[in-house]
Amino acid sequence: MNISDNKATLSFSDGSPAIDMPIYKGTVGPDVIDIRKLYAQTGKFTYDPGFMSTAACNSSITYIDGDKGELLYRGYPIEQLAVNCDFLETCYLLLNGELPNAEQNKKFSDTVTKHTMVHEQMQFFFRGFRRDAHPMSVLVGTVGALASFYHDSLDINDPHHREVSAIRLIAKMPTLVAMAYKYSIGQPFVYPRNDLSYSANFMRMMFGNPCEEYVVNDVLVRALDRILILHADHEQNASTSTVRLAGSSGANPFACIAAGIACLWGPAHGGANEAALNMLKEIGTVENIPAFIEKVKDKNSGVKLMGFGHRVYKNFDPRAKLMRETCHEVLDELGLHDDPLFKLAMALEKIALEDEYFVSRKLYPNVDFYSGIVQSALGIPVSLFTGIFAMARTIGWIAQWNEMIADPEQKIGRPRQLFIGSPARDVPPMATRK
Repeated sequence: MNISDNKATLSFSDGSPAIDMPIYKGTVGPDVIDIRKLYAQTGKFTYDPGFMSTAACNSSITYIDGDKGELLYRGYPIEQLAVNCDFLETCYLLLNGELPNAEQNKKFSDTVTKHTMVHEQMQFFFRGFRRDAHPMSVLVGTVGALASFYHDSLDINDPHHREVSAIRLIAKMPTLVAMAYKYSIGQPFVYPRNDLSYSANFMRMMFGNPCEEYVVNDVLVRALDRILILHADHEQNASTSTVRLAGSSGANPFACIAAGIACLWGPAHGGANEAALNMLKEIGTVENIPAFIEKVKDKNSGVKLMGFGHRVYKNFDPRAKLMRETCHEVLDELGLHDDPLFKLAMALEKIALEDEYFVSRKLYPNVDFYSGIVQSALGIPVSLFTGIFAMARTIGWIAQWNEMIADPEQKIGRPRQLFIGSPARDVPPMATRK
């Protein structure tokens, strides 16, 4: 971190002495005011619900400029990575800081591929769940349980242990997600295959069965791979911050990733693409769109447009453009343009891009809108969308966790509060309580 020549001075109207605070400059993006000594110097905390104005860490992994619609992984624009790299190259980049050369890529891919199997005892974990359990609840349980099997890599202060845990998590997450799906439909688990790519292997574990050979469709595999790349990391969002907070206590990486999955499950976060597709199903047909749009425009109706606009990206979501291309490729490949659900989605997209109400409010289709449509076209059930998101984001979580553990400034997280409850008081006898 570079310290700025400028300082921030905080003064008080009650005559308390003013204090100076250093300002640090990042490579790009806003400067930050260092308030670490604020409490010691003034006896006061800052108040920032949701941490909207607070940098909780320094990081060299992902950078977002919401105004420009820019997303960089280790400095590389997402538009270039999604076109020129596969998911495992992206994983290597996020984990190690640089893109792999041919030799590094082969070694990393081989290592991940050879760790995709899960312990056979994991089967019994699944049997403990109801068949209709939400896949995210199954994933929270099974990913957390991985720590029970890998005692040999839980020393978080050992870089080699951290690397082994990272590989295991990246490799085994698709297997667990596919197992959660197979369990829900009563089909046998499909074991991973080492001769397939990461995404092709996942598709086979999802949709293959013992009765026939699974045929890999390259267009669909590429679409899934792109979904994974576009969701791999997104700076200090709620689930990533959860992973970092859990990790700051010294918890093992499997527990930290399980905590991230639990946070991701929320509809405002990872569940957004599930919510977008459910919205389409509620609208029902193209004819119902105008009435739905009127409800969206009516502030009192409580109806929200899901999958449009973004809290971070103010003008456009750079991932959405790439996902839109993929969406049309998949619909063309599968001949689904006339399917009622997809016709409805495309009609809604057209209105959102042309209607002044949406254009002026920058309610453009975001990545969740398109990825929901693509996943549905691939045959992935809506309940599993967030599971796919968790599979993609695991690399981001583990890279962020690894960075935090190695950071000499890292401390156990301890947010403060503004207490507005009752001051100290005595417990009254039962007879006198109202």
